[in-house]
Amino acid sequence: MDASKGRHDLINMHVLFCFLDLRTLISSFPVILIRPQTTEGIWIARCTGIEPFTIVMDLEGTDGRERGEDGTLFEKQSALFAIALSDIMLINMWCHDIGREHAANKPLLKIVFQVMLRLCSPRKTTLMFIIRDTTRTPIEILDLDLRKDIKEIWDSVPKAEAHKHTQLSEFFNVEVVALSSYEHEEENFKKQVANLRQKFFQSIAPGGLAGDRRLVVPGSGFSLSAQNIWKDIKENKDLNLPSYRVMVANVRCEKIADEKYSSFAENQDWVDISEAVKSHPVADFGKKLSSLLEYCFSIYDEEVIYYEETVRSEKRKQLEERLMKLVQPATKLMLKYIRSERLDEFKGTFNNALKEGQGFEVAARDCTMKSMRLFDEQCKDATSYQAISDYTKIRDKLSHDLDLHITEVRAAKLNELSTQYEVKLNCSSNNLLSCEV
Repeated sequence: MDASKGRHDLINMHVLFCFLDLRTLISSFPVILIRPQTTEGIWIARCTGIEPFTIVMDLEGTDGRERGEDGTLFEKQSALFAIALSDIMLINMWCHDIGREHAANKPLLKIVFQVMLRLCSPRKTTLMFIIRDTTRTPIEILDLDLRKDIKEIWDSVPKAEAHKHTQLSEFFNVEVVALSSYEHEEENFKKQVANLRQKFFQSIAPGGLAGDRRLVVPGSGFSLSAQNIWKDIKENKDLNLPSYRVMVANVRCEKIADEKYSSFAENQDWVDISEAVKSHPVADFGKKLSSLLEYCFSIYDEEVIYYEETVRSEKRKQLEERLMKLVQPATKLMLKYIRSERLDEFKGTFNNALKEGQGFEVAARDCTMKSMRLFDEQCKDATSYQAISDYTKIRDKLSHDLDLHITEVRAAKLNELSTQYEVKLNCSSNNLLSCEV
């Protein structure tokens, strides 16, 4: 993949599988010129010049004689592999096989349907049937006959109670394309293939060949998913796509979360804030911190959007918890600065209110309410991501400090009044003695 394409192309990558040899469909395919068997095994390549990022896998034909009895096993394995990974499956059919009871791809198609019915939910795969070497029979008739065959195969497949009345359209979109004979009408064949290639441009957009695909494994998890699926198929295990999606999502989302955590921790803006707050309050601390955190979470959400929702949500929550622990020390320091600032301001405001002749209890109540309100407002900004678990403790400490100061001022005022009254009483006593003399 061209690295310049960036993250979005990787995420939007999808896979289509060919059961035929349309060499002009993907210009990067290796050309095999051995006559007996055009394709051996499974070949993979990127579709050059097609957006979004699209991978094609070319599967070995189902009717080759080279593998002998083992061929049946391999064709089933490769068919299951195709089902598990592809959004679009191209199925090559000889024109004369349509309507035949034992046409080459019918057994395989039955396997495809059986496996899809075992899954927890449909993936909405597109089945594109390529009718090769068409005759004078109109394509409309071939199309009707082929769809009739497909429906009969679908109806014949045993279904669990949950899917007893499920229609084929719930699992598959069916497309039919006709191609002329390459040997007898080469130029016409090439034009038709060129037209077919155009169908794959923007294929995942609404209305495209795979526009309504579901349960997608993003391109970044493709390699891991493919390796594990093929391993289990080779070991003859039952294919379980939902568990693979969860497995891949766990691995990829956790890796992405680790990358975002490291990126945040190394971000120079965060480093500067965390260092500065150790010595003094940082202006707009909460706003700056929130901006950094929101950016980190938005990038995470963007990169994991196509993975299993439950997994990506769980990993996001874990990322939030890790980041909250990281920023907690700096946030606690900021809250302590706010508490200290509010306490100092309260002392001045309360003292001025008393000097202006305001009643002690009224002044104490009003100044306390104002200081606590301002503290809450400032802390709401500084802890907009609930990064501090000790917020209540720090608030309680401020409330306690305010009450303590009020008590000290009250004691000082009472002591001052007591002294004043004592002086007056002494003065009055002395005056009375003078009068008696």
